[in-house]
Amino acid sequence: MSSNKSKPLVPDRPVTDASPNYADIVRFLIEPLLEAKDSLKIDCEISGDPAKVWVRVAFAGEERGRVFGRGGRNIQAIRTVLQATAAVAGHVAHLDVYGGAPNEADEHRSRPSGRSSGSNSRRPRPNRSRQREG
Repeated sequence: MSSNKSKPLVPDRPVTDASPNYADIVRFLIEPLLEAKDSLKIDCEISGDPAKVWVRVAFAGEERGRVFGRGGRNIQAIRTVLQATAAVAGHVAHLDVYGGAPNEADEHRSRPSGRSSGSNSRRPRPNRSRQREG
């Protein structure tokens, strides 16, 4: 029962030129990860031809770990969904995360390391070079 006529993927929906609501898609994906849902701020900008979409999100700093997930898996999955949605609409999408934590370099400096602060707090590097005696 093969037919040469291709069928639409969603048969009862008219095809329109309307852009997807990227802000709502990102909100739908990120809100379940947040404890303070009111801290989520989303800005969406569509420009250019071909259309480029920039979605910018910001949320409370203590939520950063849950939104990014272990190894960045959550935020990568959110980016993938956003990019796939944009591709279907003929757009190119970018997701930027703002705020969340102060300057990461400052965060690393203030984090206790569990080591003494003396000059011998690091293990010495082994001497890997061998001198030849001649």
